[in-house]
Amino acid sequence: MNFTFLLQTSLFKGCTLSDLQAMLACLSATEKTYIKGETILKSGYSTEVMGIMEDGSAILETIDFWGHKNILNSIESGMVFAETYACLSGEKLMVNVIANSNCTVLFLNLSKLSRLCSNNCSFHNRLISNLLEITARKNLYLTRKIFHTNGKTIREKLLSYFSFQAQKEGCVKFEIPFDRQQLADYLGVDRSAMSAQLSLMQKEGLISFKKNQFILLVKK
Repeated sequence: MNFTFLLQTSLFKGCTLSDLQAMLACLSATEKTYIKGETILKSGYSTEVMGIMEDGSAILETIDFWGHKNILNSIESGMVFAETYACLSGEKLMVNVIANSNCTVLFLNLSKLSRLCSNNCSFHNRLISNLLEITARKNLYLTRKIFHTNGKTIREKLLSYFSFQAQKEGCVKFEIPFDRQQLADYLGVDRSAMSAQLSLMQKEGLISFKKNQFILLVKK
């Protein structure tokens, strides 16, 4: 395990190396590797563990009865996932977690956080505080996603998403974590119609793009 990397993540913010090592032992930390396209966690099943992406990336997706896919979020290096389900014993996942590249995941069993630990671990409060902050940020992310998908047209949805990405990066040039199909699934639109709109927006001088790299332009 890369302790230096873990200490830089939001989950272990404010922890010392000795605290981290004790925490990983207390929470029965285990590592597992996945290949691109492999299912990490499956909808309809419960989990007692949460994951933290050590290397690589994954996507959160839902698939309805008719096979329509909706991407909720991308999970990048250092991000956590399934923490809500790990805290709710027996609650079945509503999403699939799919490896978006070859990746390594660190799993933590959160059962000891919901009750007094026999080891009287001093770092539990710190971890709970960090998890609360992470959960709050995820709620904010989902609120932003509602804004992006609320547009009446594909263009409005794209402009909302691109505007936020530029604001987040503090630059008109940015890279998104989705390919074309994933972006269409995230925004809830048809891929072909979205691609046509992207080409039109580029022709009109609103944006410039190459693969998943975009630049927002000001029309003269």
